[in-house]
Amino acid sequence: MNTSYDVIVIGLGGMGSAAAYHLAARGRRVLGLERFGPAHDQGSSHGGSRIIRQAYFEDPAYVPLLLRGYELWDRLARDSGADVFVQTGGLMIGRPDSHTVAGSRRSAERWGLPYTMLDAAEIRRRFPTFTPEADEVALFEERAGFVRPEVTVAAHLRLAAAAGADLRFEEPAVEWDAPPGGGVRVTTPAGGYTAERLVICPGAWAPRLLADLGVPFTVERQVMYWFAPRGGIEPFEPQRHPIYIWEDAAGEQVYGFPAIDGPAGGVKTAFFRRGAECTPESIERRVTPAEAAVIARHLAPRLPDVPGRFLRAAACMYTNTPDEHFVIAQHPRHAQVSVACGFSGHGFKFVPVVGEILADLATTGRTGHPIALFDPRRSRTEPTRTR
Repeated sequence: MNTSYDVIVIGLGGMGSAAAYHLAARGRRVLGLERFGPAHDQGSSHGGSRIIRQAYFEDPAYVPLLLRGYELWDRLARDSGADVFVQTGGLMIGRPDSHTVAGSRRSAERWGLPYTMLDAAEIRRRFPTFTPEADEVALFEERAGFVRPEVTVAAHLRLAAAAGADLRFEEPAVEWDAPPGGGVRVTTPAGGYTAERLVICPGAWAPRLLADLGVPFTVERQVMYWFAPRGGIEPFEPQRHPIYIWEDAAGEQVYGFPAIDGPAGGVKTAFFRRGAECTPESIERRVTPAEAAVIARHLAPRLPDVPGRFLRAAACMYTNTPDEHFVIAQHPRHAQVSVACGFSGHGFKFVPVVGEILADLATTGRTGHPIALFDPRRSRTEPTRTR
């Protein structure tokens, strides 16, 4: 097959923009295709902030990727000059045996990560915006903080273009083909493109573009909320109020951020995994006052000053796998195709290192990073965790 590109990247959100940059920086001829505009708000890589942390309650196997990811976040900030990562510290709050607390501690101890355990009284003393119950504790991780999704995507796109990548927006991939003889072909409304390799980062479009992968993806609508806290934002400024993930006795998690954009920006919070199944076409973008009232009631006994005046809300999408672990691999049926999807609501902090992994797979067919957990052929089991 005659090729005009070395690699085509489908999807230029968080993972795809990073892959395009890493590939172009290695001297590959890259075509990037995106169905919307750059750094858009129609998928999963938007909302102003995402939590970043290393004491990973989901599984200790993620920690080596996070350690490398932190190095690449620093590099991205330096190379782009963009404010992509802010360290605020982070509280993982709940009962001592909760998934959030016990899982974070397990990862920290497995990898020798520094952390501090705080009882309820110490949480209140050090962070007076929080009002935990007497039997709740927190793991405090100093290196936790937040990253900015739109700024990150835009930074990777700028660096990719500067390195020679051909980035095309408002041009969705309609279908792709990887014949047994090698090479790939991608069809868009504008025509067809060929290349030696293909990287697919489809986000919520995974069920359609990767239907032959054998993974039963589900897409869920998730809502982010912003409130103007009672008494003003000063107690919630990043140097005073850390990011947090708080698990209640029923296993439900809520998470949130400091006031990262001044009084007009407010304080952002959201439930983790409380969404309705949807598709990219059927998602309800409108958020009702009743939805905002539900999270305000949940927050009131925990962060009583946060649910002051409701400012706004935005919907995004989680693309989930059955076990809530990622899919990052060469396609089992097409060695010239690499995929990254199913990030299940906890993937954005990995964006730079996933870009590096995808560049490895697309150039050499292998990577030195530990990605066995993310093989699409793994057992399709339900997650073994408390939620």
